[in-house]
Amino acid sequence: MASSSNWLSGVNVVLVMAYGSLVFVLLFIFVKRQIMRFAMKSRRGPHVPVGHNAPKDLKEEIDIRLSRVQDIKYEPQLLADGDTRLLQLETQGNQNCYNYLYRMKALDAIRASEIPFHAEGRHPRSLMGKNFRSYLLDLRNTSTPFKGVRKALIDTLLDGYETARYGTGVFGQSEYLRYQEALSELATVVKARSGSSQRQHQSAAKDLTQSPEVSPTTIQSFQRVQGFKKMVDRWRNSHTRCMWQMTLSQRRNLYATLRMQDTMGQELALANKQLLMVRQAALHQLFAKEHRQYKQELSQMGKAFYVERL
Repeated sequence: MASSSNWLSGVNVVLVMAYGSLVFVLLFIFVKRQIMRFAMKSRRGPHVPVGHNAPKDLKEEIDIRLSRVQDIKYEPQLLADGDTRLLQLETQGNQNCYNYLYRMKALDAIRASEIPFHAEGRHPRSLMGKNFRSYLLDLRNTSTPFKGVRKALIDTLLDGYETARYGTGVFGQSEYLRYQEALSELATVVKARSGSSQRQHQSAAKDLTQSPEVSPTTIQSFQRVQGFKKMVDRWRNSHTRCMWQMTLSQRRNLYATLRMQDTMGQELALANKQLLMVRQAALHQLFAKEHRQYKQELSQMGKAFYVERL
């Protein structure tokens, strides 16, 4: 009896361990599936990573192109040229009923103004949404290169843009014409300033890249040195073996000529070195000026972004 009871107790222990292991495995599988399920539901992308079986280079290219999608922005034209709703503005009825049409025309006028937004490299070719507001703030706060733009003009455009896009008041024909006039004036000023700055940069680059003008005195000295050098080379080739037959005065004249040749060569080398240093100093000043302008523009962009966030 004692042996049978011991055997049954051993069987019970084995069964308990087996059932416990089975329950633990089932709980582990269930928890793992729930975790994977919630992870798949929370992520924005597909359940299977895009290009997971592709080569490494192709996968990186796919990720780069997919990351560019969120930066793609497009603001369509609100009123086409042949839109039938434009005919309603020509009627002599109550113009206040068509405020939304003038608002749409005001936003489309930004694209039609042909302002070179990309000339400074900080804005895209066509500004959309808050970008146009930040561009106007940059023009108002920056010191270069649009310092001559009147602050009243920028304020008029800012008020008109805010009213047309977000305002709840009246935005009729008179407000639209005032806004359109200010936008045309700004486009004229920006185009003129951009053209003059580009011409200045091109002329400065041309002055730095073109070869410096050589004075006639330098040319004559160089020709004289070349003549002496040819004469000495010719004499060395024909009278090397007869040099011991020359008198002391002849040797002194030859040595004086050689010393003068060396002196003139050193002077020419020094002049070329000084000219190179002058050109390098001019390049350094130009780069320093461009760097200061770039830092000022970056600081102004930061201030404009802070004002916009407020």
